Amino acid sequence: MGAHPQGADAVGRLELAQVLARHGAAFRATHRLSAVQRRAMRAIVACRTPALGGHVERCDACGRLRYSYHSCRNRHCPKCQTLAKERWLAARRAELLPVPYFHVVFTLPHRLNALAQGNPRMIYRILFEAAARTLLEFGENPRWLGGELGVTMVLHTWGQTLSQHLHVHALVSGGALAPDGHWIHPRGGFLFPVKALSTVFRGKFLAGLQRAFDSGALVLAGSSAVLAQARERVALFAALRAQPWVVYAKRPFAGPEQVLQYLGRYTHRIALTNNRLVSLSDTEVRFRYQDYAAGNRRKVMALDAQEFIRRYLLHVLPKGFMRIRHYGLNGNRGKRHQLAQARAALNVPRPELVPTAPETIEAFWLRVAQLDIHQCPHCASGQMRRIGVPLPRAHGPPP
Repeated sequence: MGAHPQGADAVGRLELAQVLARHGAAFRATHRLSAVQRRAMRAIVACRTPALGGHVERCDACGRLRYSYHSCRNRHCPKCQTLAKERWLAARRAELLPVPYFHVVFTLPHRLNALAQGNPRMIYRILFEAAARTLLEFGENPRWLGGELGVTMVLHTWGQTLSQHLHVHALVSGGALAPDGHWIHPRGGFLFPVKALSTVFRGKFLAGLQRAFDSGALVLAGSSAVLAQARERVALFAALRAQPWVVYAKRPFAGPEQVLQYLGRYTHRIALTNNRLVSLSDTEVRFRYQDYAAGNRRKVMALDAQEFIRRYLLHVLPKGFMRIRHYGLNGNRGKRHQLAQARAALNVPRPELVPTAPETIEAFWLRVAQLDIHQCPHCASGQMRRIGVPLPRAHGPPP
């Protein structure tokens, strides 16, 4: 577990940890939470505080002491995603092909939100499977390409106001590997028609949802309890079939560097970052958001503190659930062999695989921010050196 200097974040900046520390107990007293939601709340509040322990450092020039506390490393914590993202991106660089990549977004209708709240693991799994099979089958169809695509998908469950907005972002290779080993390029820079994708995606998702109902795999409670009645399920499916489902395709990325920039924005994003928080009071939380319906204007929303926490916890993922998944050429099974075939078809050399240890926290901050985290913040000439025994949990000076 890495340690971070206490006070490394901007002084005075409002953090999600402060919201949860101030209003979390009242929320827990009035709401039923899952174990993973409780764990996330505890981790975020404790992150980089004496609660997780740490160590003492002393400047070798001026003698100033600094107390450094451990990170929680919870994937829902706003302070613990940057290094994980960079390490993940480093592992992906060798897997990108020198072709355009398309960005396709598959969105579930809001009618499914309540069902997803009671069955997140099942609904998210069906969403991934339906979107992935839709793309792969279009890729295999000779009318469009006739080969195997490379696909990476990322689950997002939120909108800008922390409302429930279930969708997956898919990064799709611009072309496919044919069964005979040659590379098939998309015609005229066009991948697949989004209306056709939408229709097939809807059909596959509803088929998966029907199987889940038939097998008794869904928990029907709260506002979803009515779906225990057959006529209510029939009405739900009829309504879902009657509405168009949103599938959105953006213009293709020009090359690997643009792809990596995209991945950096989406793969390890969480529902709300600390820099969007504006103010906190005894009753409400104010935060910034983009209003897409108003031309992406930046606005500030005020929510009751209990409602803010409720919305944030909607986006805590089930334990062990993988929100980034790979399919086709990128699938974990046989990936090395398949990507090697694709590179051969594209007549590009295999990237050099130089085994390296994961980048350290020190090296990361020096590279991305030109920040030497060991430099003394007081005299700026000495180096902070670890001294003595580690700080035990819940001891040491106040943060």
